[in-house]
Amino acid sequence: KFNFQLRSSLHRRSWSLSFVVVYILISSRSSISLSLVDLLFESTTIGDSKLVVGIAAMSYSDSDSSSSQAGEYKNFRQLTRERLLYEMLRSTKTGSSKSTWKVLIMDKLTVKIMSYACKMADITDEGVSLVEDIFRRRQPLPSLDAIYFIQPTKENVIMFLSDMSGKSPLYKKAFVFFSSPVSKELVGHIKKDSSVLPRIAALREMNLEFFAIDSQGFITDHERALEDLFGDEETSRKGDACLNVMASRIATVFASLREFPTVRYRAAKSLDASTMTTLRDLIPTKLAAGIWNCLAKHKQSIENFPQTETCELLILDRSVDQIAPIIHEWTYDAMCHDLLNMEGNKYVHVIPTNSGGEPETKDVLLEEHDPIWLELRHAHIADASERLHDKMTNFLSKNKAAQLQHGKRDGAELSTRDLQKMVQALPQYSEQIDKLSLHVEIARKINDLIREQGLRELGQLEQDLVFGDAGMKDVIKYLSTQEEASREGKLRLLMILATIYPQKFEGEKGQNLMKLAQLSSDDMSAVNNMRLLGPAVDAKKNAPGGFTLKFDLHKKKRGVRKEREEEAAWQLSRFYPMIEELIEKLSKGELPKEDYPCMNDPSPSFHGSTSHSSSASSSSQGQAAQSMRSRRTPTWAKPRGSDDGYSSDSVLRHSSSDFKKMGQRIFVFIVGGATRSELKVCHKLTTKLKREVILGSTSLDDPPQFITKLKLLTANELSIDDLQI
Repeated sequence: KFNFQLRSSLHRRSWSLSFVVVYILISSRSSISLSLVDLLFESTTIGDSKLVVGIAAMSYSDSDSSSSQAGEYKNFRQLTRERLLYEMLRSTKTGSSKSTWKVLIMDKLTVKIMSYACKMADITDEGVSLVEDIFRRRQPLPSLDAIYFIQPTKENVIMFLSDMSGKSPLYKKAFVFFSSPVSKELVGHIKKDSSVLPRIAALREMNLEFFAIDSQGFITDHERALEDLFGDEETSRKGDACLNVMASRIATVFASLREFPTVRYRAAKSLDASTMTTLRDLIPTKLAAGIWNCLAKHKQSIENFPQTETCELLILDRSVDQIAPIIHEWTYDAMCHDLLNMEGNKYVHVIPTNSGGEPETKDVLLEEHDPIWLELRHAHIADASERLHDKMTNFLSKNKAAQLQHGKRDGAELSTRDLQKMVQALPQYSEQIDKLSLHVEIARKINDLIREQGLRELGQLEQDLVFGDAGMKDVIKYLSTQEEASREGKLRLLMILATIYPQKFEGEKGQNLMKLAQLSSDDMSAVNNMRLLGPAVDAKKNAPGGFTLKFDLHKKKRGVRKEREEEAAWQLSRFYPMIEELIEKLSKGELPKEDYPCMNDPSPSFHGSTSHSSSASSSSQGQAAQSMRSRRTPTWAKPRGSDDGYSSDSVLRHSSSDFKKMGQRIFVFIVGGATRSELKVCHKLTTKLKREVILGSTSLDDPPQFITKLKLLTANELSIDDLQI
């Protein structure tokens, strides 16, 4: 999302100081360790100059981000954005640096951190004229100050010292912000270079090493976590290294928000005492221990870090719900990413021209800055299509120019496509129409693909399998009769079947199903690798694999979900991710401690589960659970120049009002990838429980990406001929 730009500006000449003044800026929400300052500047002499260390408090950080504190409640993404823009970038506007433009230098990870939380316009508004990659060759700009936002790695420190050392440094001064705690060794390495120390204007640990992918979601950028931790050939050293980095990054979430959680985790399961516990079984346990160790350090080093529990954290892995990543989810958001081959959140919008020439293409980001997307993303695709049609109709009915130019068509009801064509010729309404036409086109494409691929029939069978209303015979009948079904659709159906009936895929049974579905051995590896995600299954008991929650199963019903009390508005929306039940039980204090033990015994003053849940449940009775984002009045039809929700500040202003008077936060972290249906659940439960529910994971995976990762779990067993590229 970043365009690397250089804005022309006037820069003052560099000048020298006989006294070197280093400001270490510490806000009330700051996560710097004072020992870092001591390590760097203790007993330091720089020629004849004197070194003065000034510690100043930031006046703009007067609000506490912890959910246990009173005051204005800010959502997760907003707090992340404010820390980057205000606590980091704006803090560099001190002394002679107040009015000058600066260069922002980042590495591959931190540029993603910044990109997920901020826009380029936000950064330039804070005085940044140029964004650079620390590992690329850069032009010297000795009249400019530089802001380094980097990971505390040896390679980054070496590059920083190379930039700022010697008689001709690349920049005048350097404001250095590390994304996570820096080691004593690296601080000592910086301290050794006497030519660099006078040029360091600030040195801080930001403790911000995660991607804020949503107002209530983050990832740690471990795309290969599934392969490293669940692979067929377990390597303890590789797995432990992955979990250590993961734990450190998760801990920076709590350091940023100044939250101290009770840490619950899914306990390892085994059939009996003689069964050997594997690395896969211990993933949540090891990660919980790693996070707890990091939090213990933060309690000692971060000023004003909570000493008692302020929130709850539940650590799970992908084995808790193997079906959620592969079943067809029917919300507008999930369908876009599942069917449209989008690159991340980027959609290529095809715009027809009035002259009849070649259509134009435009890259559009489907994100929270788009108010229509914000309103419809968690709606069922059929509901979203109906609401888009209504919006287009209302727009035409309220604009007399549109009525006069095109008139009525003899009272006949117009299709959404007709309505879209009618108003495209009206340039004075281009802004509103661009917003609507984009989503009308997307919804039309999705509905066309649903019809072409026969997804309604497939989706119904998937839901029936999960709830025990269909079985093996129904799957065989579908595979035998539905010739138009796509290869991916049949593959996902068999993966669901393998989760519910793992014994049906043993030996020749699995081979026969593969032949019936006409799948390749590459596809079948994804089906077989489902076993790596779940605990060992006792074949004698024929128990459904991969789930820890036990339901009362009738003899003729083998469902792995039970019907919810709340009736789904759409037949294809019956499915719900397993984390929905777990979060609700956690909030009520009903999550069994033998299955989900706690790393730390909560303090007597902690009331995260019991006292709040009772009041929340009583206040939410009779209120339909819905996304908090859909409660705001749509702003898509406001005139130009109004607060239309498109700027970062506008969206965050709207969202912050929804989070006032919330209870203590609930964090859920899933190792091995989260799904959009699970992210939707967090939005839904935030409204229902009156507690902000934040979802974290190693990655956010759509079904195609998840299936590819599953195949890689045993990629060493595949030949190049088997792989379909």
